Amino acid sequence: MRIACLQAACGATGVQQFLERLRTAARRAADEGAELLVTPEVSIGGYPLQAGNLAEASGPVDGPQCAEVSAIAREFGIAIVHGWPETDGPDVYNSARLVAPRGETLAVYRKAHLYGRAERTLFTPGAEAVVQASFGGMTLGMLICYDVEFPEAVRAHALAGTDLLLVPTGLMRPWEVVARTLVPARAFESQLYIAYANWTGDHGGLSFCGHTTVAAPNGTTYAITEDREDLLVVDIDPMVLKRARASTTYLRDRRPELYA
Repeated sequence: MRIACLQAACGATGVQQFLERLRTAARRAADEGAELLVTPEVSIGGYPLQAGNLAEASGPVDGPQCAEVSAIAREFGIAIVHGWPETDGPDVYNSARLVAPRGETLAVYRKAHLYGRAERTLFTPGAEAVVQASFGGMTLGMLICYDVEFPEAVRAHALAGTDLLLVPTGLMRPWEVVARTLVPARAFESQLYIAYANWTGDHGGLSFCGHTTVAAPNGTTYAITEDREDLLVVDIDPMVLKRARASTTYLRDRRPELYA
């Protein structure tokens, strides 16, 4: 399965501006043969959210924001992962949604590990550790940004059979080590692929470091190392998964009775 990860430049992050950029990225990804496009954390609205666009970007799963993304997925026949502030009654979640090429929702994940005071003030933490969907003959799972920095969260996906872990992110400087070192280590130690799509540039007083990465279970890493908006296109190979899991048997050799 071929996937594309959008490394998006900060700047105009209103809903309509993002949808225009998403349409351009989806067209390019589809032209390059990708079946799935992954976008950064809170891609609808931008990260960090500003007071002026929170109301515009927020909505339920069946709201107009998600409907617009579904329309783009249908237009180009490509699955899309997008982030947005999901509303559910009085609660607001930092959520990611996997949309099928025909526009239907395959999965919604709510960020469980909220980062910093600002996120904990704005969002309710998600309560579901493993969210999965079947697509392209593989089992896809989702985490969001800070979640992937917890080995327990990734290992839970590995034990549940996730093949490709999709991680919209908003990684800031000076934490490039997360993309360069930690994400590849998580993929290797849990024997799955990780697709990690980040912002780049300055926004809201924060500096995002890019380094959008796809890490394979055999230690191979693909990344955008320049600070620019771009698309990282990578083939996810089931045979790489099979061979890596056969030769690096961390999951089989675990002794969970010792870890309680």
